[in-house]
Amino acid sequence: MRARLALLTLAATGLIAAKPPMRFQPDPSSVIAAEIAFNRMAQEKGQWTAFRETAADDAVMFVPERVVAKLWLKKQADPAQSVSWAPSIVYVSCDGNLAASTGNWKRPDGAAGYFTTIWRRDKKGRWQWILDHGDRLASPREAPEFMSGKVATCKRGARPDGPPPGAPAGPTPGSTPGGRPGAKPGDAGPPPDQSLIWTADVAADGSRQVTVRMWNGTTYDNVIDDRVKAGS
Repeated sequence: MRARLALLTLAATGLIAAKPPMRFQPDPSSVIAAEIAFNRMAQEKGQWTAFRETAADDAVMFVPERVVAKLWLKKQADPAQSVSWAPSIVYVSCDGNLAASTGNWKRPDGAAGYFTTIWRRDKKGRWQWILDHGDRLASPREAPEFMSGKVATCKRGARPDGPPPGAPAGPTPGSTPGGRPGAKPGDAGPPPDQSLIWTADVAADGSRQVTVRMWNGTTYDNVIDDRVKAGS
């Protein structure tokens, strides 16, 4: 009897260990909610506190040079008043694990600009940002009346003869490829479903380009293409 109970216990342990990873619906509203909560935390607890508490361990940001976010944020004191922001549109991968949001920000002194943030779900399903960047503008972009979201068309895997049409050839020197849940700086590769891919390319002069591409069933649409001059 004891031997049978031991075998049952081992079998149960094996089933728990073999439990598949959590699956999530590709829900843009959850990303919008994460952005709203992120901004609210910045107003209530402090700007850099909010960035620290919502960043993934491998997150990167531009200040304007590219830095490992948590190392840089550790040394920053919160300003007296936080910048405020709101997303205009959110793009989510087919598997619901990766998202990109973009919208406008405004500082207490009246300066305005735009931002783009790449979000990734952690093992518990919480959204954490893995890349944050933006730039100042002479006048803010026109904001839509309502925040909106789009979900990428599901992709069943790469073709036997290579990457799907329209997919980037690969990371270029100075780029931060992204999109794979659990990816770390320097890792290459799109998300498992290849439906949402992003790159952050930094030129020798410090200028950068952040792009996000979304699969539409036939090819990739360039949905975000931010170009920032050196020193910004």
